[in-house]
Amino acid sequence: MNFSLKTPLGRFRLIGILEGISFLVLLGIAMPLKYLAGWPHAVKVVGWAHGVLFIAYLIALISVTFDRRWSIGRVIIAFVASLVPFGTFWLESRLKKEQEQTVS
Repeated sequence: MNFSLKTPLGRFRLIGILEGISFLVLLGIAMPLKYLAGWPHAVKVVGWAHGVLFIAYLIALISVTFDRRWSIGRVIIAFVASLVPFGTFWLESRLKKEQEQTVS
C-alpha cells in the first residue's frame, strides 16, 4: 500500500483503511469479548478509537470531496462504505485503481 499523505486523496485512503480495521476489530474481537467473556472494557477502548477514526474519515471525506469535486452520489457511496464491514477496503481498492489509471 502506497499512500501519499501530501494529498487529500492519499490521506483519505489511509484513514479509510484504519477506520475499516478498527470497525472489524470492534465487531470481531471487542464485541465478542464483551458478550462472551464478560469483558466490556474492550468495547470501551476499541469503540472510542473507532469513533475517533470515523470522525477523521468524515473530515477526510469532506476534504477529498472539495479537492476532487466529487459528485453527491460518490460522496454517499463513500459514506455508506464506512458503515458496512469491509466497505472501506472495497472503496480503497477502487480509489487505488482509479489513481493508478490517472497517473499512467
